[in-house]
Amino acid sequence: MKAMILAAGLGKRMRPLTDHCPKPLLPVAGKPLIVHHLARLRQAGIHEVVINVSYRAEQIIAALGDGDAYGLHIHWSRETEPLETGGGIQQALPMLGEAPFLLINGDVWCAALPTQHALQGNDLAHLMLVENPSHHASGDFGLAGGRVNQTSTERLTYSGISVIHPGLLAGQLQGAFALAPLLRTAIDNNRVSGEHYKGHWVDVGTPERLAALERQLQSERG
Repeated sequence: MKAMILAAGLGKRMRPLTDHCPKPLLPVAGKPLIVHHLARLRQAGIHEVVINVSYRAEQIIAALGDGDAYGLHIHWSRETEPLETGGGIQQALPMLGEAPFLLINGDVWCAALPTQHALQGNDLAHLMLVENPSHHASGDFGLAGGRVNQTSTERLTYSGISVIHPGLLAGQLQGAFALAPLLRTAIDNNRVSGEHYKGHWVDVGTPERLAALERQLQSERG
């Protein structure tokens, strides 16, 4: 299985930290945020990773290179204009191939990944869901019997980590488009599974959350 890390965002919520440093390279516990993802992918036995880049792309490419230092092979998908999540994935599909792949939002920190065999049958996606953080108290989706829904009153938050089948994007025109509407359609068609992950996860979306994550990881180190 291959993986894709979404790293093309502008990092506006992270300013002023991202004025001169792209968000994926912001340090957490002594190494760039994105390197934590690379280490977990390597531990999971994944060796090929596609990373989409746009804002300060050259800095990210210069820092990570071809991935050899991390035991990986990195393919770079450069975006000359914002393509949003769906458009960014679609542009990268030739590098990802026709098999399901792991998808990771570059601006989250998580202690685990879903199993590479999480996608079953004719499902188009498998979502890792987490408890709702205080900044997203209403959550995103329901989960019942391993199936993701939009009808349960009790909601969980999409972690930004999933297994995606390329067929989820079938028929989409090239250009910028969001992934969320495609996921919601697949959910309504009962083609999305999910799991409730209860371990350590953080949406590293603001300087305050980044600082809190740093403190927690440092405390765990002792």
